[in-house]
Amino acid sequence: MTDETAPSSESKLTQSKQRWAREGKFLTGRTARPAEQRLPPGQHLTRDWPVLDLGVVPQIGRERWRLDVHGAVAAPQFWDFSQFMAQPQAQFVSDIHCVTTWSRYDNQWQGLPTRELLAACRPHAEARHVLLHSYDGYTTNLALEDFAAEDALLAQAWSGAPLTQEHGGPVRLVVPQLYFWKSAKWIQSIEFVAADAPGYWEVRGYHNRGDPWLEQRYSGD
Repeated sequence: MTDETAPSSESKLTQSKQRWAREGKFLTGRTARPAEQRLPPGQHLTRDWPVLDLGVVPQIGRERWRLDVHGAVAAPQFWDFSQFMAQPQAQFVSDIHCVTTWSRYDNQWQGLPTRELLAACRPHAEARHVLLHSYDGYTTNLALEDFAAEDALLAQAWSGAPLTQEHGGPVRLVVPQLYFWKSAKWIQSIEFVAADAPGYWEVRGYHNRGDPWLEQRYSGD
C-alpha cells in the first residue's frame, strides 16, 4: 500500500533549506555583483577558455563514468551517468576567475546543483569540509559553505553542449565564487569530512580557500 503521507524529494529539499536557514548555514553572500565589481582585482578578461590541467586528460566517457558520494553522510550515493542525469538538473550563468589572472564572463552551465546533492546524501552535523577527487588524481578541498553556494553545481554541459573532455567532461564541479582551481575537473568522488585536508595545489603553496575578490592566490595572501 502506498504511503500517501511520505514527503516527496522536493519537500525534503525544502525542509533541508529551511533547516539550513534556521542554522545559518551556507550563507556565502551575494551571487550577483554590479558590473563595476564584476572583475576581481588582478584579473583580465578573455573570450577564450584556456585549458589548464596536470598534463593528463583522463579518457573517461559517459558510459564508464561513475560518481561516489561518501564520507560523513547519512545516505551515500553511487551513480553512473544515467543515474546522475536522473537527479534534478538546473541551468546557471556565472563567471570564471582563474588564479592565472584570466576571467571569462557569462558561462552557461547545466548540471546538478550541489544543494540538490546535499539533500540527497544528507551530510552529518560534523561534516564541515568536502574533498574532491578526480579521475586524473587531482584533489582539492572546500569548506562545506562554499560547496553549498547557491550557484554551485556539478556541470555536465556548457553553452548548450555536453562538457568536453578537455574542460572536465563528463562532469566537473563549478564553484563560481572561488578561483577556478577549486572547480575540479573529471569528478570521481566527493568525500564529506569533519577535518579540513589540503588538496593538490593547496599543499604546493596555493591559498586554502581562494577568494578572487580578496586575491587569495597563495598561502601568504
